[in-house]
Amino acid sequence: MIKVLTIEREYGSGAAEIAEKLADRLGWKLWNQLLTNEIARHLDCESQHVERHEERKDPLHYRLFKAFLRGSFEGSLNAPQMKLADAEGIRRVAEQMVMSAAKEGNAVIVGRGSAYYLRDRPDSFHVFIYAPFEERVRRLQLEGKSEEESTRLAETVDQDRADFIKQYFRIEWPARHFFHLMINSAMGDAAVVQTILDALSVFQNARP
Repeated sequence: MIKVLTIEREYGSGAAEIAEKLADRLGWKLWNQLLTNEIARHLDCESQHVERHEERKDPLHYRLFKAFLRGSFEGSLNAPQMKLADAEGIRRVAEQMVMSAAKEGNAVIVGRGSAYYLRDRPDSFHVFIYAPFEERVRRLQLEGKSEEESTRLAETVDQDRADFIKQYFRIEWPARHFFHLMINSAMGDAAVVQTILDALSVFQNARP
């Protein structure tokens, strides 16, 4: 029985809205903004801070500084008590939250490495949502971003995600073989949602 649906995505592909509609159709809990909020609560920081750092690597200069801190006498004493809200700290808490959500079941989980953390769970179905570059820019503009900002984000955010996945999972993003279904959101949200639900049903019924 499938109890978890993960959604990996290209930035601007409309995956957040699609995931929300899927969760509504399935009657399952949506772990997207909720996941960000829970990470922020655990780390005692603002949700906006988590949004800026999740699914990214810490800058090299920061990683070198943290390595120095941990290597110092004072740092070695304080490190176990530190709740660092940096990219690594956020990733660590995100992993815990994803595993907890999967254990709870009836969950639609968006990004945060969930498809890779849960790759060995037989009760999970993994989907990758993509779209042509122009379509992603168009969707981002509909959210109120300028054409220049939309273009910049569409060009850069996925590279950050690819770097994040490569660092922590040692795989080249998106690693297509991890997904049961990859789908182009340019076909329209309603068609995408129905196709995913149909594929989920077929996959589940075909299993022994």
